Order: sequence, then C-alpha cells, then structure tokens
Amino acid sequence: MGAKDDVRRRTLELLWKDARRPARGPQRGLTAEGIVEAAIGLVEAEGLAALSMRRVAQELGVGTASLYTYLPGKAELEALMLDAVALDDTLPHEWPGDWRAKVEAWARSDWEGFRKHPWVLQLVAAAPFPGPNAIRWLDSALRALEETGLSEADKMAVVESVDAYVRGQARLSLDTREPDADESRERDAALAGLIDFTDYPALLKSLQSGVAPYSADRFEFGLQRLLDGIATLIPTP
Repeated sequence: MGAKDDVRRRTLELLWKDARRPARGPQRGLTAEGIVEAAIGLVEAEGLAALSMRRVAQELGVGTASLYTYLPGKAELEALMLDAVALDDTLPHEWPGDWRAKVEAWARSDWEGFRKHPWVLQLVAAAPFPGPNAIRWLDSALRALEETGLSEADKMAVVESVDAYVRGQARLSLDTREPDADESRERDAALAGLIDFTDYPALLKSLQSGVAPYSADRFEFGLQRLLDGIATLIPTP
C-alpha cells in the first residue's frame, strides 16, 4: 500500500468511525471536533493559505504535537472540515414544493454557501473523501427526485449535473471580479476608442440594445435552462 492509499484509508476511518482517542497524554478539553471548528474559523478569517497544523494549534493554545494525537495530519483535517460544512440547515428533500422547487432551493442555497465560503471550493478537489454528512446530503438530493419517475441512473445524473453547475458558476463568480460603475465607464470609454465594433456585428447588435457582457444573472438563467432540460426527461401522466 502506497503513501496516498494510507492517507485515504486513515481519512475514511476518521470520517466514518468515532473520533480517534489520543494515544497518550490527552490535552484537557481538546477534541477532534474542536480542532476542526478552530481550523474552519481560521480559514474563514484568513483564507485557506493560512491553514496548517501549527496555526490551528496556536488558535487552540496548545502545542502542535497535541493535534497529532487526534488527527494524523493536514489532509485528514481538511477532509473533516469539508464534511463538517457539507450540510445546510435544510436538506434538499426537506425544501417545500415539487421536485423542481426543491432542486432550485438546494441549488441556490449551495450557490450562496460557496460564495460565502470560497475555501470549500478550493478544498473539495483536494480532499474528495465522502464523509457521513456528504453521503447524507446525496441521499437527500436523490430523495428530492423520488416522485419524478426518473430511473435511478437519471436521478443520480441530475444530482451530479446540478451540483457541477452550481460549483462551476460559483468558481467563475469568485474568479471574476465585477468592476464598479466608475471602472465600467472608464473601460467602456477606452474600448470605444480602440475597437471598431462594426467588425463584430452580432456583439454590436447586443451592445446597441443595451445588453452588456456578463451583466445578467448568469446563475439563475443557466439554472432555469438546466431544469427545463431535466423536465423533458420526466414522464408525463
């Protein structure tokens, strides 16, 4: 078994078994849950780059070695952090309404969550370990589609497609800073003097109609079109 396999095994054991008890000399009042909470607080305040076992130990007022009696290392800590924030107050199937209303609600909730906590998007690719909260969410998302008549394969594909769309749009919104009004005016004035828009007739037509690139609610438009497509798969009575 390689080093990566060993990390995966340890991480999954931590996620699915009771928190490992310290081998010796436990720090009074220190718990795995408390370590995870402190780590989340740290990245919320200072960003993911600040995360290290040493910094988390400082936040807790203990020696770094004390953390290693509860968690093997940073990779396992990151996986526990992700699972700790995997659930909202309302699970997908608990939202009111039909399947579409439930999917809309969970998508919007996740969208706001990713934008509020961008470090989750940074970690999710690095620590793809399914923990109890992540599995509970997936089960709930599938339950939201129970009355659709979709096959099990299609239900899973719907959940994965909507989740991928939300994450992709959240990453795009975080990577693209919207200019303020003054910046927009200065940019547009500069471009008007540099570009002959008659070379781009389709874009010119949009601009003349008052449509500016990337000014609309891209998330909501795309979500509705995605759901429209899903609706065509649902058998009608």
